[in-house]
Amino acid sequence: MSGSLSSVRIVIADDQPIFRDGLRRLLQTNFGLQVVGRTSCAVDAAAVLRSLDADILLLGLPASAPEPLKALREIAALGIQVRTIILTDGIGSADAAEALRLGARGVVPKNAVIEVLLESIGAVMAGRYWFGCELATDANGWRELAAASRPGNTFGLTERELEIVQAVTDGNSNREIATRLSISENTVKRHLRHAFDKLGASNRVELAVFAAHHRVIGRSRPA
Repeated sequence: MSGSLSSVRIVIADDQPIFRDGLRRLLQTNFGLQVVGRTSCAVDAAAVLRSLDADILLLGLPASAPEPLKALREIAALGIQVRTIILTDGIGSADAAEALRLGARGVVPKNAVIEVLLESIGAVMAGRYWFGCELATDANGWRELAAASRPGNTFGLTERELEIVQAVTDGNSNREIATRLSISENTVKRHLRHAFDKLGASNRVELAVFAAHHRVIGRSRPA
């Protein structure tokens, strides 16, 4: 895989110097990839990209910071052609969902093994989407469906399922959702399976982004 990626030009934007510099050395020295730019400030990412012909932006998404999302908006507004992969400590957050809505092509946990990151770069370069630690094979069709559908549709979700989808988008685990809604974890899992089936999602990130696209969440519940 790394041999086929040797011509890929990468920019890394992350606020943690050790992570940023360590990732650069790992990609260049061990796998022969070209890291053509780095920045410690996400808001500078667009400026760096404008001066470089980069294929991939590896954009660090902190737990609670708006700068990476601002960077994605600026990149989109400027029409910069780059494929963004979000590197984050948690892939179920509302910010990760928003990043995908703003045009990011993938989300990879920072604690993933390097082979997962390489696979995600290859997938994104091939026009696919990557969520967590695996390829999202149906993401293109899913996104087209999301863009074409009417906003506000609940897709047959019950009131309880809507509550759970909202909690997933907020980044809550099954245990946290159970506590939040005063139900058992098994009940959460059962409702979550139903929500996956109704929305055609295969994991929590797809569920959150689908809900954001369709405005299923953040709206008044059905009577």
